[in-house]
Amino acid sequence: MFEKALSGSRRYWTLVFILLALVGAGFFFYLRQLSDGLSITGMGRDVSWGFYISQFTFLVGVAASAVMVVLPYYLHDFRAFGKITILGEFLAISAVSMCVLFIFVDMGQPFRIFNVFLHPSPNSMMFWDTVVLIGYLLLNLFIGWATLGAERKGVAPPAWSRPLIYISIPWAVSIHTVTAFLYAGIPGRHLWLTAIMAARFLASAFASGPALLILLCMIVRRYTRFDPGREPIQALGKIVAYAMTINVFFIALEFFTAYYSGIPSHSHSLEYLFFGLEGHGSLAPFMWTSMGLAALALTLLINPSTRHNERWLATGAAAVFFSTWLDKGLGLVVGGFIPSPFESITEYSPTVPELMISLGVWAIGFLILTLLYKITVAVREEA
Repeated sequence: MFEKALSGSRRYWTLVFILLALVGAGFFFYLRQLSDGLSITGMGRDVSWGFYISQFTFLVGVAASAVMVVLPYYLHDFRAFGKITILGEFLAISAVSMCVLFIFVDMGQPFRIFNVFLHPSPNSMMFWDTVVLIGYLLLNLFIGWATLGAERKGVAPPAWSRPLIYISIPWAVSIHTVTAFLYAGIPGRHLWLTAIMAARFLASAFASGPALLILLCMIVRRYTRFDPGREPIQALGKIVAYAMTINVFFIALEFFTAYYSGIPSHSHSLEYLFFGLEGHGSLAPFMWTSMGLAALALTLLINPSTRHNERWLATGAAAVFFSTWLDKGLGLVVGGFIPSPFESITEYSPTVPELMISLGVWAIGFLILTLLYKITVAVREEA
């Protein structure tokens, strides 16, 4: 089926070449980072996880969200998701690929990644995170490719794929739970030291991932002859509305705990993120933008009349995606380092090379997604 990705319209090839150009630009700056080290990034002693790990954290959630179409379709026989399940699985493959690449570039010297496997430590959350991510990538790759191949031949999927599908459902939850434990297990960072960190991660994942899938389904329907259908898109809209409501509720719980308890260390990071602390507050505009987008999204998605209008649904889905990206893909990781355990404030902002390398990784992910969706659409159009 790979040959189907080698033919397409001018619009398709234009998109492929734009993504390849972005990959090339990111690779150029990565070679510079490989030569000069992580000193070309904005990270340092006080903020040792920056934009790379922020993107990794956000994309793990996007990958885990595939379970929101797999679970209703395979366990509850919700047949409306039949057309888009494979789109969710291939989105998971793209997202996990980007997760692995962001860890790779954050390591500095790429050979350091082999230490995770050469010297495994069961006490290390990073070791378990690597294991579950690679396992989830392989599960979705085998399941998605086998399902699509069977669909092309007009036969039922192979019997061995069914157990893998059932395994992938709790595995999807595990990848983001283990990622949350990476943060919640660090006692010196009060913003992350919360028992609901995993719950927050899953709620935001089940909002942002399906929101992106809604937008992708609309794009596929507009530019190809394959129509995912209105019913599954509307069902995804309900899932996003409920998940985003829970996500905002969990954020409110963090504010209550931090400020009602009166413990300064628990409120300083939130104060820095939203109001500024001791004259430092570079992330406050982004966090308030995130909250504004969240309010807009909930207004559009909870109200049935606006959610049923696909133009407003697309607006709400985009608002959810960018709201959670600003919160989890920018503020959460950096905010945990400010202030430091010594109560000092060292602000962080990504450098141009850091942003270009990140853009290159995103381009690789969307290139993988474009090729997989092209193959899927070609098979569906044949059918």
